Amino acid sequence: MEKEQEERRPRTGGRGLLAALAGSLVLGAVVALWPWERPVTRPVVAPAAGAQALSAVVAGAPAGLPELGTLIGEREAWVRGHPGDARAWAVLGAAYVEQGRRTADPANYPRAERALRTSLRVAGTRKDVRVAALDGMAALANARRDFPAARSWGETALKVEPKRWTTYPPLLDAYTGLGDHKAVERTLDRLLELHSGPAVRARAAAVYRDRGWREDAAAQLSDAAAGASSPAERAAWLERAGQLSWERGDLEDALRRFQEAVRIDPDQRAAQAGQGRALAALGRTTEALNAYRVALAKQPCPQYALELGELYESIGLGQAARVEYDAVRARVREVAEAGVDETLVLGRLEADHGDARAAVDLLRAEWRKQPGIEVADALGWALHRAGQDKEALRFATAATDPVHGGGVRSALYAYHRGVIERDLEQYGPARRHLREALRVNPYFSVLQVPSARQALAALGEPPDVPVPGAGESKEPQDEED
Repeated sequence: MEKEQEERRPRTGGRGLLAALAGSLVLGAVVALWPWERPVTRPVVAPAAGAQALSAVVAGAPAGLPELGTLIGEREAWVRGHPGDARAWAVLGAAYVEQGRRTADPANYPRAERALRTSLRVAGTRKDVRVAALDGMAALANARRDFPAARSWGETALKVEPKRWTTYPPLLDAYTGLGDHKAVERTLDRLLELHSGPAVRARAAAVYRDRGWREDAAAQLSDAAAGASSPAERAAWLERAGQLSWERGDLEDALRRFQEAVRIDPDQRAAQAGQGRALAALGRTTEALNAYRVALAKQPCPQYALELGELYESIGLGQAARVEYDAVRARVREVAEAGVDETLVLGRLEADHGDARAAVDLLRAEWRKQPGIEVADALGWALHRAGQDKEALRFATAATDPVHGGGVRSALYAYHRGVIERDLEQYGPARRHLREALRVNPYFSVLQVPSARQALAALGEPPDVPVPGAGESKEPQDEED
């Protein structure tokens, strides 16, 4: 089957690098060249200190925090004296979004929205600047996990300028979050027609990963890291490659990639949390705890706190775990004030460590808003924990059925489906999915892997069923396929 899928998979050719996006210093201010503009001869004194971040922000690529800080400082100073510069406002807004994403500081997002809306207001009829601001609004909505808004902003940008490649990556994120898999495929095909380069390859890798095409995803990320134009960008693609290795249970490779990402960019906190994940699975618990603490100190993501709490719980430190779970709830409330939707993490927390019925209510509302695969799995599991297994199976199936977009090879999703099927006395499918979970990644959760092993052992081997023959009645089979 994998060989047949391999023959059908689209391939991207070459290892093109992102087109260089130049800036020049004019009267002390950087004026960015956008990807669709022809360069204009301007007097150049010296490259600005934030030029590297400028190139990354304009192209939608990861940027280093020190460079971002420089760029933001320059732009803030410029727009105070030139409030009608729509282009500068758009760059400032995009930089705030990236800084918010890198630091998990939600205060950046209202600033970003004000800057981007100012850009739209003063841009007039200039398509290039308007589309840049629209792209920024789409990226901002994605960062807030508001995928309907991201889709709306992105599609508006496409109507203004349909051949501008930088609009397509935010749309891919929006369509993925909404579970619109046909739109994802269509958008990726168009993006690959328009542009190649590290950022595009990384986006393709994310789509391939969601389809279950791990080797293709890994190859794209390897190319992206090799062609990255800055340490921060290379570290970001290495972190994603490490996550792929983690998801297939290759702990040593995952740890090596996470460590390399942190070495290249010490502010790469997602890789720091990834180290915690891998170290915990390797039994290096003290190191894992330290890695999570370092990540949370600089990027207090609710997901990291949830993982740290579960690690504490797995080693019998229940009080420490509850402190982290309370921190998740507090952080979700805090970021909600800045328009950030962390309902998915909160729902997962409540399903496993709090009020399962409250989790169902939260995740039902999230599903109505943005019915992606992650939400389908979380809602299915919350329904199971609340004792509603028949409905739970419908969502667990949606999360794992490749025909309907659930092609990602997730050990956690397979485990959830297997447990639900077991409690519905569907023992054959339950056995199959529990085995799949432990085969895909035998370390997928410090808390749930032991439960998966116990559940599989309790199910035992399928019973021997005699072949129906003369004088024999055919009995129902415990089907494994």
